[in-house]
Amino acid sequence: MLPSIRGVTIVAATLLPVTASLGHVTLEVPQASPNSNYKAVLRVPHGCNGAATTALRVSIPEGVIDAKPMPKPGWTLAVTNGPYAKAYDLFGHKLSEGAKEIAWSNGNLPDAYYDEFVFTARLTGDLPVGKAVYFPTVQNCGNTAERWVAIPAVGQNPHSLPDPAPAVMLVAAMKGADTMAGMVMPASYKVGNLVVTGPWIRATPKGAPVAGGYLKITNNGKEPDRLVGGSLVGAARFEVHEMSMDNGVMKMRPLAHGLEIKPGETVELKPGGYHIMFMQPKDQFRAGQTVKGTLEFAKAGKVDVTYQVSPMGGPAPAMNMPMDKPNSIEHHH
Repeated sequence: MLPSIRGVTIVAATLLPVTASLGHVTLEVPQASPNSNYKAVLRVPHGCNGAATTALRVSIPEGVIDAKPMPKPGWTLAVTNGPYAKAYDLFGHKLSEGAKEIAWSNGNLPDAYYDEFVFTARLTGDLPVGKAVYFPTVQNCGNTAERWVAIPAVGQNPHSLPDPAPAVMLVAAMKGADTMAGMVMPASYKVGNLVVTGPWIRATPKGAPVAGGYLKITNNGKEPDRLVGGSLVGAARFEVHEMSMDNGVMKMRPLAHGLEIKPGETVELKPGGYHIMFMQPKDQFRAGQTVKGTLEFAKAGKVDVTYQVSPMGGPAPAMNMPMDKPNSIEHHH
């Protein structure tokens, strides 16, 4: 028998980053929006103290419905159904029960190998933006087990837990964005011959003097253009910066003449490279929020955009998937 993982509090209030650790069982897609379909990919990076993984069981939390697992060749699949705390609407139909646990067993995944266990589900609108949903998981290796079931208390850093449960951070769906497999596809904005894709900001602590902004700009025209300015609601000033290495020292400088986007190229503003600095924000930016702003280009003019706020210190949101033309050139520094 696999150890039980029922009776765990699933949703905890936290705005701390939910990021993957190479040693834990984690979810491949770390962010998603309520009222969306989610493809959960549980990543198993190793066994239990060198022993091969022989079973994996995951608990499906309240508010996550219509869970359907993907069978794995050579493994036995079992689904434990049960009642939900309430009846949920699923595209016009009331759903009052469904999968509560999913288990893959009688398999053999050697410690030296990596594999994934997959199921799909619906994230309901009852799940709150800005919080994380936890999927407690037990990894069996013969007679031993790793229990990835710990959920942080309110305000506790999940990285302080030795055995954290896999988690997905709930973020607001951006206006103009589409959803696919639980991922928010990046919103895009067209101005002249330019396309701006997936604007996002990292969450900031209270009193932070600056915030960083990131996005992609594709020039579909035949003439170069430049990002020369912009604005953000709640910030006093907008600057475009470049971060680069100089004799082994990381240096950052403002681009006084803006950032050039050459014809047929895509320029990515990202941590460690080109980026936007929003100076003197009036309040902190919190994970899951969206913030309105503008971008100004030398030739194309101004365009209104909306930034998705990603967890503090975390990576780009899951929605920042490449949406460039197949023949575009990535231009990184």
